[in-house]
Amino acid sequence: MDRTDAPPGPGDTESPRAAAPAPVHPRRIPLWIKIPGVLLALVAVLLLGTRLFLIPGLGDLFGTETKDRTGPAVLKSLQDMSSYEAAAGNFQVVVDLEKDAKFLPDAIRGTRTLYVGAGTVGASVALGGLGKNDVTVNEDRTAATIRLPRATLGKPALDPDRSYAVSKQRGLLDRLGDFFSDNPNDEQAVHKLAAQRIGEAAKESGLTARAEKNTTSMLQGLLRSLGFKDVTVTYK
Repeated sequence: MDRTDAPPGPGDTESPRAAAPAPVHPRRIPLWIKIPGVLLALVAVLLLGTRLFLIPGLGDLFGTETKDRTGPAVLKSLQDMSSYEAAAGNFQVVVDLEKDAKFLPDAIRGTRTLYVGAGTVGASVALGGLGKNDVTVNEDRTAATIRLPRATLGKPALDPDRSYAVSKQRGLLDRLGDFFSDNPNDEQAVHKLAAQRIGEAAKESGLTARAEKNTTSMLQGLLRSLGFKDVTVTYK
C-alpha cells in the first residue's frame, strides 16, 4: 500500500483546509477628486504643446495652414469718371468704444474695444456737366475763364494693413457668446465709427481748399500749353 493511501496514524495530524479569500471590490474614486485631475491633465497638455512650439523644428508639426478658397471677383457695374481728384489725406484715429449693460457690472456683461483706424479721404472737383456760361474765351483766344463747382470730399476708405485692434475687454456673458458664435456687428460698429471720425477730421483739415488750388494749377498749365496767356478759374 502506498504511503499516500494509508490512513493517518495516531501521531499524524491533518492540516486544516485554507479558507478562500474574500472578493476585493475596487474602490470608487469620488467625483470631486476626478474633476480636478481632468483639469490638471488638460492644463498639462496645453503647457506641453506650448513648450513644443518653442523647440526649433517642432513648431511646424503643430502649425496651422492657411488655404485661400475665395472665388474670383465679380464685376457689378462700370462708371465713367468725370471728376478730377486733386488731393488726398491720410488720417489715423484711435477709437475707444465701450458698451455697458444697465443693471450688470462690466465683468459680467459689457465690452470695450480700443481700435486704431487708419484711412484716406480724397477731394475731387467735378469737371463734367459744365454749361456754356461756365467756360468763356475771348476773341483772340488768349484769355479764358472757367467756373467750376466746389470741391467735395469722398468717402473715407479704411486701410486694413494699417488698422488694428489694440485690446478688447469682454464680460463673462460676452465671452460665452463669442465662444458659440461670432459677432461681426461689434467689429462693424468699430469700423463705422473709425470711418466717421476720419471723415470729420477731413472736413476740418482744409483738404477741399487744397484740391481747388491743385485743380486751378492743373487747368492753368493745360490751357497755357495750348496758347492761352490769361487763365482764370473760379468756384461757385
